[in-house]
Amino acid sequence: MIYQVVALALLGLGLWYLAHNTQANMQARGIQSGFDFLGASAGFDIGETLIAYDPSQSYGQAIWVGVLNTVKVALAGIVFTTILGVALGVGRFSRNALVRGLCYGYVEAFRNVPLLLQLLMWYLVFIELLPASNEAMSAGGLLFLSKGGLSFPWPTAGVGHVLGGLAVGVIAGVLWRRRVQKRFEATGQDGDRFWAPLAMLLVFAVVGWVVAGMPREWSIPEQLPFMVDGGLALTPEFLALLIGLTTYTASFVAEVVRGGIQSVSRGQDEAASALGLNPRQKMKLVVLPQAMRVIIPPLTNQYLNLTKNSSLAVVVGYPDVVSIANTTINQSGRAVECIAIIMLVYLSTSLTTSLVMNWYNRRMAIRER
Repeated sequence: MIYQVVALALLGLGLWYLAHNTQANMQARGIQSGFDFLGASAGFDIGETLIAYDPSQSYGQAIWVGVLNTVKVALAGIVFTTILGVALGVGRFSRNALVRGLCYGYVEAFRNVPLLLQLLMWYLVFIELLPASNEAMSAGGLLFLSKGGLSFPWPTAGVGHVLGGLAVGVIAGVLWRRRVQKRFEATGQDGDRFWAPLAMLLVFAVVGWVVAGMPREWSIPEQLPFMVDGGLALTPEFLALLIGLTTYTASFVAEVVRGGIQSVSRGQDEAASALGLNPRQKMKLVVLPQAMRVIIPPLTNQYLNLTKNSSLAVVVGYPDVVSIANTTINQSGRAVECIAIIMLVYLSTSLTTSLVMNWYNRRMAIRER
């Protein structure tokens, strides 16, 4: 205890010295400090926002817009990375040589090219190779892809209610799968783990739509002489960042999944075959549940890396929290405060991700009697 108290005291003393020394040097050079600038008018526009924003609003509101943009690309990246990474990791064990070779080639190609170069590559694809906005590629007159981004139909009302219904449907599906798993462990009788949860998801989404008043208005994108108007548009900056983060991190997730699957003893696979399970059932019911205990800890690290790597958004011009903080520094001169805000944002997102994944890891851990 004495050593720990001394260590904490030294740590606190060191932090106090750094803060005091920084404050003294800034005062000696006439540099203003403090967070009062967050209430001043920002005076700059942001090209992509999730909430209403205009240049007359404060620096604090502008930074909050950047935080939401960072969270948006991080959450979307985690979802798509998980799907692609697991598919690639499982594909490494395919009996089809072509599938196995493609998965191997993907992992080696994307894992060994720096993320910064990949982001620039995807951004150049959008701004150089795709057609202009007045000649966008179209799929059935509903999807439009061009240098201006991707546009697709989007409801004009009731979105919040439908998303709420989807959230309830996800919870109901998870509870259903847990109930099926408990019955399987108790009796050996398996139940439907896909179609029933999917039906719950759709039913609750419809319920949310009904509660919203059954709105039927959709914003449909259409090709105009100079641009694509209407629908929901994803900017090329967001798409380049999302695709780059997903394809890069998925190659690492694939190796994590492959290592987890290989950690399961071959006897488990042979026992599953002796019970008459087909390859899909063996992977879903026997191998993956045991491999998850090995997969989750390094998978958490990859989620954290993806979130922190989103700070490279400044390279492609996506207005994340780092990009907006840099603009704020240039205008207000409050470098220390803005850097502290950036550190706090990434610390908070990383700790939240770790908290969720550690909870899931405890659920998947082997429980001894």
